[in-house]
This record gives sequence, C-alpha cells and structure tokens, in this order.
Amino acid sequence: MTLEAFADTIVPGVKRSPEDRAVAGAADTAGAVEAGAIALLETPAAGVVDGLDNLTAMLNGHARDYAAREGCALDDGVPPFVALPFALRTGLVAELVAPGHPEKDGWVALALFSNMAFDTGAHLHTVEAMAAGHPGLRAMRFAEPDADRLWRFPSYSYGRPLARTHPGTTPSGDPA
Repeated sequence: MTLEAFADTIVPGVKRSPEDRAVAGAADTAGAVEAGAIALLETPAAGVVDGLDNLTAMLNGHARDYAAREGCALDDGVPPFVALPFALRTGLVAELVAPGHPEKDGWVALALFSNMAFDTGAHLHTVEAMAAGHPGLRAMRFAEPDADRLWRFPSYSYGRPLARTHPGTTPSGDPA
C-alpha cells in the first residue's frame, strides 16, 4: 500500500474504488498504480525487489516525521505515507528527491520505475499491454500493432523518410 501511494504520487491516478486509500484520486484517469508500478517493482529484472521492504519502512518513517513537522495527524489504520494527504505526499517526495538528500538515489529510482510502468508498461509485452488497454500507452496514443502483432509505420512518424532505404534491403525490411 505504501509503494502504491508513492507510485500514485509520481503519476497520480483516479481512485480504484471509494475505499482506495493508496491512490489519492488526484487525477481523473488511471496513473502509475493501475499501469502496474508494483508489478514492475516486483519483477526480478528491475533489481530492486530485495530493497522494497527497507524502502517501505524508510518511507513510512519519513512520513511520520514529515507529518509531525507539518502538524498533520495520521490515521493509524493505514501506513503513515498512505495516511498523508496528497499535498503532503508530494511535499515529502520533493524533499526525498531533492539534490543533497542522502537517500536521493533510492527515491529517484523508485520514481523512475513508477514513470516507467506508466510510460512503457516495461513489465509487459507491448502487444499484450495494448490489448489490455494499458493506461499509459493509451494516454500517449501509442499506435496499435498491425493484425499480425507487428508495428509498421508506412507514413513515417515525422511525415517523411529520414533516410533513403539501403538498396540491399529486402521487402520485409531486413538489411542485406
């Protein structure tokens, strides 16, 4: 729940239900949580799985301290970072990723993974992410693949060819 709240602070989304506490509901569309930020963080290839419990504990410790400094009473029914109002979540994250913060690298990495989940669906095969309606790829209007599940761009993304095709290129696009 804490990591979901962090991801939602980076790329805010709409609440998944009225009872949702991790997602603050600061946006009208799906954000990093619905895009799969936690699934990406928990993917062994991400290289952060072993540190997630420590990051979660540290984030909640920082949230307790930040709430005390800001005079904000926290709901004991949820983790401290989750209990922070969205504005205080963003304020705390701004401190954690600021130049000079001793833990900056860890928090920036966590923020990058949150963005990566939304922007690319890096934990998913792109064809499957598109078929499932991945919110970030949809928001960016990522092109649908052709019927054979491959992407081709016959009209060129810049409206013109960027270079002449090599004379040895085969009809399928393979180089000679």
